[in-house]
Amino acid sequence: MLYRKIPKSGDKLSILGFGCMRLPLFEDGSINTERAIRQIRVAIDAGVNYLDTAWPYHTGESEKLVGLALAEGYREKVRIATKLPSWMINCREDMDFYLNAQLEKLAVSQVDYYLVHALNGTNWQKLQDLGVTEFLNTALADGRIKNTGFSFHGELSDFRTIVDSYSWDMCQIQYNYLDQEYQAGTEGLKYAAEKKLGIVIMEPLRGGNLSIPEPPPAIAEIWQQAEIKRTPVEWALRWLWNHPEVTVILSGMNDEAHIEENLAIADTAEIDSLTEKEYEIVDQAARKYNELMKVGCTGCGYCLPCPSGVKIPMVFEVYNKMHLFGNEMEGKLMYVIRLSGSISGDGAGYASQCTECGECLEKCPQNIEIPTMLTEITAEMEDDKMAERQAFGRKILAME
Repeated sequence: MLYRKIPKSGDKLSILGFGCMRLPLFEDGSINTERAIRQIRVAIDAGVNYLDTAWPYHTGESEKLVGLALAEGYREKVRIATKLPSWMINCREDMDFYLNAQLEKLAVSQVDYYLVHALNGTNWQKLQDLGVTEFLNTALADGRIKNTGFSFHGELSDFRTIVDSYSWDMCQIQYNYLDQEYQAGTEGLKYAAEKKLGIVIMEPLRGGNLSIPEPPPAIAEIWQQAEIKRTPVEWALRWLWNHPEVTVILSGMNDEAHIEENLAIADTAEIDSLTEKEYEIVDQAARKYNELMKVGCTGCGYCLPCPSGVKIPMVFEVYNKMHLFGNEMEGKLMYVIRLSGSISGDGAGYASQCTECGECLEKCPQNIEIPTMLTEITAEMEDDKMAERQAFGRKILAME
């Protein structure tokens, strides 16, 4: 495992961090506790020393799971990061309430990295008015937190303002080779580094879109140009670790094979280890992906639950994959099978169920115009052949 320093504290963090937002689940949606603990401990034993969680992950259960995983001597081997849920704060007292509850859930006396969650220009101003800087200073002074930071989902100009508004130790941004000019982007990455902030990367694989083992033919053709053959995951992670500004990459690892692959890559991914030709190949892949993909959804699920029952991330996933691979017939069949609720047994969640209430717009960290996209997807996916596909889908499921 390779390590990089947080500039202000000198803290050495593993370049691979364990993201605890997508832990392994049972069929009923609850965390597979035994498997999740085993996965986290395997990663720690291999050198991972940064665990990232937050109040809303797994409907409030992620922090508890992390606390369980860090029993039996594992707490001393890692740095824990969790987050103040900015959208739930209505007064100064709320800040202490959530931090104290998180300490209890994590079963620790101190959080190593405490981030203000999902900041943008608007909610940062609100939190400042409510006294968030005084709260952070107090929590540092009384030892409940050791380092401060923030995660960001907003415009670049707001990112600079937030960086300059407090003496942060680190920040967390969405960054990957598709999102070089999105939100904080490359400019924000370099700006934060100039200010001596440690930088943690979320969504390095764009919600899994960059990790498909057998990528779309147009993308696979681009990767074949490289002298050294790599998996799509390795290209994405190495591109990020190639940047000297990046401290840690978070990976939402919930499969043993994925953990093994990521650990192997993190053993050798040095700064500036990609050649100029390889960098250009990644840029070619980025241009082609951006050409093929229709929705910039990462599958985070913040938009859920939808009051009308639309399975928003799943709708976008199926729609994106149809356009990535260019198979309209298969894509539309998968749309009715997966969105019908026949497999999960939890009811249909088609795009056409959207009533444009707008509730999802307030929650989406990617600022996707979700109702507009759902209208477009309804027109394309729910055509006059949909009833036939539904009947065929029921036959397929009945055979299984």
